[in-house]
Amino acid sequence: MAKASGLGQRLFIGGSNVSGDIGSIDNAASPVAPLDVTGIDKSAIERIGGLKDGALDYTAFFNPSDDQAHEVFSALPTTDVHELYCTGTTLGDPAAGMLAKQINYDGKRGNDGSLTFTVQSQAAAGTPLEWGRLLTAAPRTDTTATNGSSYDFGAQSTAGLAAYLQVLGFTGTSCTVKLQESSDDGGADTWADVTGGSFGAQSAVGASRIQTSTSLTVERYLRVVTTGTFSSCAFAVLVVRY
Repeated sequence: MAKASGLGQRLFIGGSNVSGDIGSIDNAASPVAPLDVTGIDKSAIERIGGLKDGALDYTAFFNPSDDQAHEVFSALPTTDVHELYCTGTTLGDPAAGMLAKQINYDGKRGNDGSLTFTVQSQAAAGTPLEWGRLLTAAPRTDTTATNGSSYDFGAQSTAGLAAYLQVLGFTGTSCTVKLQESSDDGGADTWADVTGGSFGAQSAVGASRIQTSTSLTVERYLRVVTTGTFSSCAFAVLVVRY
């Protein structure tokens, strides 16, 4: 990929598309705490990596409409918030996911009459802010059972994966969203379900995260498949290969 701007990005929170109400992404961090392990025989500090963390901070415009910024952020939920930050909207674009605690919703009325709110969130579920690739458009809308386009990750991996799902709109009874894999894009090696790679049946707007075994071999090509009884399912999937 070539160098890119920050235009055309998206932010999905718990099944809500708040992208149009976000003025800026102020921080998207995945720091590692350094551990001091300096021996008495050293003349400079030695460090090794410690606990990973995550943070996603942004500035929102005031929008009190249903399912928009004020309704989503003012609730200040005590449960984990599912966040998906997309640097683009096409299959394969880099994106980051996190299960987080939203820790504030601070408003500011400027001298020019503007009304904005800063929102900070910190990783909260034993996983950091995780960067990966979109395995769908952001969003993709299926109107019937669909085998999605594949993405080539370049090689197989041997430490499993995590995946994030945001269901942004739904009409029907249920839609099962799952990952499939192939070593050659469905040629001699036919597509097969990734072990532990199903989000299960979805029947409403919402969000979830899954993680496979960290000893699982994942093939080079991945795609997202939907099955079920529905007339419209709008969703986005992020995959993080370990």
